[in-house]
Amino acid sequence: MTVSRDREPSDDVAGIAGERLSDGSAMGVDMAAHVTMDRAHLPHGRPGLTIAAGRRFVARRVPALRTNLGSALLLGLRFIQARLISVWGLIIAAALCPPFVFAAFAVFSAVANFISIASLLRLEAVFFQNSDRARLGLAFRLAAAVGVAFLAIATLVLIGLAVTGWIAPAVAFFFLVSLAARSVLRLLWSEATAEGDFRAIGNSNVVQAMVQPAIMLLLIALFGPRALTLFMADAIGHVLAAAYLLHRRRDSVAALVRPALWSRRSLAEAAFRWRDAPRALLPSALLAYGFAIAPLLVLPYASNTVLAAQVALSMRLLDMPTQMFATVSVPLVLNRLRSHAGSRRRFWARIMALGLTAGATILFSGIAIAALVADHWLVGTQWQDLGEVIALLAAFYIGIAVLGPLQEVATLSRQPFWQVAVNAAALIAILVAMAWFRALSPELLLTIGAISILRTLTHTAFIWLHLDDSAEASPDGLAASGAAR
Repeated sequence: MTVSRDREPSDDVAGIAGERLSDGSAMGVDMAAHVTMDRAHLPHGRPGLTIAAGRRFVARRVPALRTNLGSALLLGLRFIQARLISVWGLIIAAALCPPFVFAAFAVFSAVANFISIASLLRLEAVFFQNSDRARLGLAFRLAAAVGVAFLAIATLVLIGLAVTGWIAPAVAFFFLVSLAARSVLRLLWSEATAEGDFRAIGNSNVVQAMVQPAIMLLLIALFGPRALTLFMADAIGHVLAAAYLLHRRRDSVAALVRPALWSRRSLAEAAFRWRDAPRALLPSALLAYGFAIAPLLVLPYASNTVLAAQVALSMRLLDMPTQMFATVSVPLVLNRLRSHAGSRRRFWARIMALGLTAGATILFSGIAIAALVADHWLVGTQWQDLGEVIALLAAFYIGIAVLGPLQEVATLSRQPFWQVAVNAAALIAILVAMAWFRALSPELLLTIGAISILRTLTHTAFIWLHLDDSAEASPDGLAASGAAR
């Protein structure tokens, strides 16, 4: 700010009192204040001006802080409500279904989630690069077009597998339905997150939690405790959740996909601009999820069938707080980082990384202790020693829960291939551990837990040291540095 020599110092002071502080760092604000006071011939330590500036700084941020806190509490309560509603169905189904049915359903659900990650080629990560709604619409249309093409290819593949006898036609059908519903949910959750509609995200989880357990128990009563029964309930529950969310976001989605906005040229240009989303972010996400479900993939080959069933049920139970943690944290983290740029984005990314790690550690440590305490109630049942298995897997799920939001934060970096290397190394390490122990055992569960925590700490260190301004520095987001994410 330049002060004219013919102006009185009091004029500058009045300008200072009404001046809006920028969103820069605290050090920048302090330096600007000192320079301004020097030019106004005021002493550096004048308390009235400093206090007034501090009050204005806080007053401007209180509404945003209240909004973010309210959104966090609302989303958290909605998801907790959803999981409390669904847990009774899971417990009753565990009592009604044989252990091997749970193992089969765990594999079905894991594979459906794994493939659904690839259905949008991770283009939903583009939604959070900046706050430009026009660019959000272009990314949304590209992701939707890719999703339709992916599901068409998946349909042909499943038909081929059913015709050749690799899988039963009914299983193929319900798998396709579940995959399509998961893909729609992934797309709409990302759009709602970018726009800050956390209520819609929470309500969709409540809808699924209310409907899916009831349908599951009804189908068990009609068709018996079969794996196909659980597959059907999973597909129907996800379809209804997707239908609710699409209805809730219909106006916003309609504005993004108006027919006049579609063109092959714009989609081709967008695909080229964000070409590294499928090239870097998709492999990283698939490797990360492969790491998360690796213990499930060895269950069919485990010699100890009781331990295999306990691991399958434990992972299913621990998956609920993991999903809760991710569903609450990911939307809030991404929405907040989308509204910041530069040093403020780096600052909040670091704070959130540390807070998420601490929160997950406290959450799953408490679950492990509770499981060990409650283990004596299962003595004499088919699930005896389940609490010990849950406690052993808690360390593994600390890393799984934190990695979801950390990986989404790391997509804002100019170095997306770094994630691929870390997740690939972690997956190789867990496969080597499985080959070393040669059997499903408590020692193996402890080892994969240690690998999971080490991977999470590596991601935290990367965010702390290397997260940069790629998304906000370039209006094209992922097009920065010659490698669009």
